[in-house]
Amino acid sequence: MADPQQLVVFVDGSVYSPSVCDHAAWIAERTGDTVELVHVIDRRKLASPPSDLSGTIALGARTALLEELADLDERRSRLAQVHGRAILDDAKALLEKAGIENVTTKLRIEDVVEAVTEIEENADMLVIGKRGEAADFATLHLGSNLERIARHSDRPVFVASRAFKPINRVLLAYDGGRSAMKAADHMARSRLFEGLECHVLIIGSDNAENQQRLADAKALLEAGGHKTTGEIMPGVAEKTIGRVVEEQEFDMVVMGAYGHSRIRNMLIGSTTSEMIRSCLVPIMLFR
Repeated sequence: MADPQQLVVFVDGSVYSPSVCDHAAWIAERTGDTVELVHVIDRRKLASPPSDLSGTIALGARTALLEELADLDERRSRLAQVHGRAILDDAKALLEKAGIENVTTKLRIEDVVEAVTEIEENADMLVIGKRGEAADFATLHLGSNLERIARHSDRPVFVASRAFKPINRVLLAYDGGRSAMKAADHMARSRLFEGLECHVLIIGSDNAENQQRLADAKALLEAGGHKTTGEIMPGVAEKTIGRVVEEQEFDMVVMGAYGHSRIRNMLIGSTTSEMIRSCLVPIMLFR
């Protein structure tokens, strides 16, 4: 049996946090991964904006203002850390209540991309909610940290939906590209997908090339022991995939996502973002 890997779970105290923990518990239970809960405090939000204290304000007044701003920054930082610790404690309690052991916590004060660069080195997968703290005020927008993490990380990124539901049927959105092949290979090898129904969906013309892609993807999944079906459908990817997920009641989507190149990001990135926005089920992304 392979050594357990680490599941890195980002929590922010938003309405998505309980669902993020529920999905993380489901993943950890199936894979045996240890869990590290991470809360990142953006250090840019802790510092007072630069103030122009020149002009008519006397030297003594400027000094007093600077001291007051420094004190405000210190108090803001201290409060953010207390808040962050409380978020991590609550999330850990949820996971332990779900029966998950080996849960650790980490509070970081830095830019989230810097945190991901260091943390993902030993991670098997990253988990994050679809939206963040402003979820109830900007329901059509994705969390800013989600897009930054998904575009930056080389690890699979699991995007949790707002509410957890049992996951039995998985749709692999497949285009034959490098990230899609990476996704199919992961599905074939990972214990996460053991016993789940897997369906391969290719959007495009029903021609020989796509038939071969479909056969290759199905063969890879079946070699991993998965019960697999598949189909080729015409249409616009983000709309057709979303419709199939809803009509055929899939519980989760796996797909290649934001590319490494700027051109691929222009082609694939907008589809990825729209898919995350429109699908009500969790989505697992591979770059």
